[in-house]
Amino acid sequence: MTADLPRVVLVAITKHGAAQAATLARALPAASVCVAAKFADACAGLPNPVLAYEGPFKDQIGGLFDQFDQIVFFVSLGAVVRLIAPHLKTKDEDPGVLVVDDAAQFVIPVLSGHVGGANAMAETVAALMGATPVLTTASDVGKTIPVDILGRELGWRVEAPKINITRVSAAVVNEEAVAVVQEAGSPHWWTRPTPLPASIHRFERVADVDLTRFQAVLWITHAEVTAEHWARLHERLVVYRPPLAASAPEGGQ
Repeated sequence: MTADLPRVVLVAITKHGAAQAATLARALPAASVCVAAKFADACAGLPNPVLAYEGPFKDQIGGLFDQFDQIVFFVSLGAVVRLIAPHLKTKDEDPGVLVVDDAAQFVIPVLSGHVGGANAMAETVAALMGATPVLTTASDVGKTIPVDILGRELGWRVEAPKINITRVSAAVVNEEAVAVVQEAGSPHWWTRPTPLPASIHRFERVADVDLTRFQAVLWITHAEVTAEHWARLHERLVVYRPPLAASAPEGGQ
């Protein structure tokens, strides 16, 4: 997915849905619109690219998955689940998928909420439509650290086996003792209006952490992470690599 400009498509299969998609498209001029050809007149005059399809809509899904990073459906949730099911791969590959209900009251991320960006997209769409985003991922509901995408907006790169990300995410959302060691990068990574949960403990150096006391460690560093660290924190360590320029100390020291 392109970090600065995700490829977004708004999808509708009914007359009412096409009208809703057209309304949102006016606020997202870079987004494409995919509608049934017989309802394409709802998109007349839009600057957005419009795909007016003929035939069964299910035949469009594969192409949408290949071409777009965010797919916003103005289609019922159950129908969307059935339509996308044959095309699912992994959360590292699947696009973000969202559903807007028929009354445009709720925006629901269905697939790839974190890695695929559907949660963030849901909040954007909801703000534009005066709707409510319905987020169900545990870190968002619990207002805690999203382990898999921490620091993404700052250019941080996650370095850990997938099993580690799964185990550490579980420790975070279950409010187990977690150490965040920050030796590099911007300190402004916690942007929620609420304080960090009490189970999260911050340190400036990994040497200051009694590794036996914590169920997981998030280590933000440019230092070498040795095989001993990975072994000692078996499946409980996730490392983040900020851009080198981001951690250069003031005054060049």
